Order: sequence, then structure tokens, then C-alpha cells
Amino acid sequence: MIPLISKATWNSIPVTQFLSAAQQEQIVSDTMVGGATLTKLLGTSAWYAPGAAGAALVESIVRDEKKLFTCCVSLNGEYGQSDICLGVPVVIGKNGWEKILPLELTETEQAMFNKSADAVRSMNEVLKTL
Repeated sequence: MIPLISKATWNSIPVTQFLSAAQQEQIVSDTMVGGATLTKLLGTSAWYAPGAAGAALVESIVRDEKKLFTCCVSLNGEYGQSDICLGVPVVIGKNGWEKILPLELTETEQAMFNKSADAVRSMNEVLKTL
């Protein structure tokens, strides 16, 4: 997970205007381990959220709602990546994922995204050996 604090807003105002650099770093760090934190607190990661997310995806497809979700889709040049499936913002409608939304990433965010892609590729190579 790559938290994009540069895109976070409160009442349409970037949160970076309200938070110190240290606070921003802490929020990014906490967000990156959010799943592990919930698992530790709940004792499981499979609670209500996975089912609700799946239902929302199906609903968006059935009703052709054109809602925005983060989904793992095949990239072909988007975000500087190709021949890999990664989680990016997409519009979901009657045809499944219909459009990948481009976000302008900062240099740091793009570097983190590239590092994540490299980690996925590395894991894919390991899986090929099994």
C-alpha cells in the first residue's frame, strides 16, 4: 500500500496544509501497516469489510454505477508500469473495470509505486518456481 498523502483533503483543502511533516510521516507509516494493525486488534482480517467491498463492486457492475474503486488490474503503461497487475484507481461499471484513472504522483510517490511493482514482480518470479 502506498498512502498518497498529497491527494488527501479535508473539506477540499489538502491536509498537508494542516499537518506538520512529522505528523504526515506518522500517518503514512500508520496507513502502510493499517491491515496488520486491524488484524492484531480484531484477531482476523476477514471481517465485514471484504464482504462489503465485494458487494459494492458487484452492485457497481450490476447497476452500471461507474463508481471509483482501487482494484488490481493489468497495467499497460499506466503509472509507468506494463505487464503487471497492481492496485490503481479504476471506474467500475457494467463492463467491469472500464477506465484506469491517472493520478499525478510526486517523485517520491512514483518511486514508492515503482518499488512496490518491483516487489510484486519479484514475488511473481518466486511463485513461478513452486
